[in-house]
Amino acid sequence: MSDSETMNYLQKALHMELTAAHQYQLHSHVLDDWGLDKLAAQMRVEMQEELGHSDLYIARIMFFNGKPDLDFYKKPVQAESLVDMFKSDLADEEEAIQFYTLAAQHAMKVGDIGSRTLFEQIVLDEEGHKSWLELQLSLIERLGEKSFSAKYVSGAASAE
Repeated sequence: MSDSETMNYLQKALHMELTAAHQYQLHSHVLDDWGLDKLAAQMRVEMQEELGHSDLYIARIMFFNGKPDLDFYKKPVQAESLVDMFKSDLADEEEAIQFYTLAAQHAMKVGDIGSRTLFEQIVLDEEGHKSWLELQLSLIERLGEKSFSAKYVSGAASAE
């Protein structure tokens, strides 16, 4: 069912998801540092979802008796602003959607229904992320970064 090209798609998808998880982890710490603890918590939720995706890819690779390669697709980067953070994440989500769509099409072509379904399932999750990121960028544009940021501060953090 799986062929070497599908295995390559699965390995690259694993790399992309590990990168995304660690990118969101870095974002969460940056946002905590900026005092945006509610947004940091959201990034931790995103990180867990991406880790869940990586688990699914590991399981699929191992199903085919492959050896999961736990490298990053690219190095996570610390953002300098919310707009930069969201735009960078949006570009990554769009790349993932395009890649997973091609991977699903290839898996379908070779009759690998399990891999096709996995890629399609994760495309839908990534489309949800893309939509959320587009909304955040739109809100920042309409409200301004200061007003937008105010909704993500709980006031629970102590000033020391």
